[in-house]
Order: sequence, then C-alpha cells, then structure tokens
Amino acid sequence: MEEQSQEELEALLETLEAEEREISSLRRKLHDRLASFPNEVTQQQERETSAKRRELHAQIDDLRIKLRQLQGREP
Repeated sequence: MEEQSQEELEALLETLEAEEREISSLRRKLHDRLASFPNEVTQQQERETSAKRRELHAQIDDLRIKLRQLQGREP
C-alpha cells in the first residue's frame, strides 16, 4: 500500500468530515421522527445510520493520528 501525502490525508479527512456531518444530520432527523412516530423501519434506519457514523468517526480519528504523526506530533 502506497503512503499518502499530508495533502491527500487532509483532503480525505475533509471529505470524511463532510460525510459525517451529513450522516449526523440524517441521524438527528431520524431521532426526531422516532420521537413522534416510533416504528421498526425508522428504528432500523437509525441503527444503520448510527453504525455508519461510528465507522466514520473511527476513520476520522485514524486520519487525525496519521496527520499528527506526519507533522511530528505523536498522539
């Protein structure tokens, strides 16, 4: 696997952070819907959305660690 440059990692981080904001917005809407009209379909959507959000958070955290290491700041 080829090493990515700092610029590539920063661009990827920006993309993932934007995706996380979209997923978080969707998750908030699902929570609002569940508060008003709880049902199994919406609950499943919320679970899937939450899982995706957790995956994104892990990827974002990993990228931030890599960037700190590239910048000479160990985590």
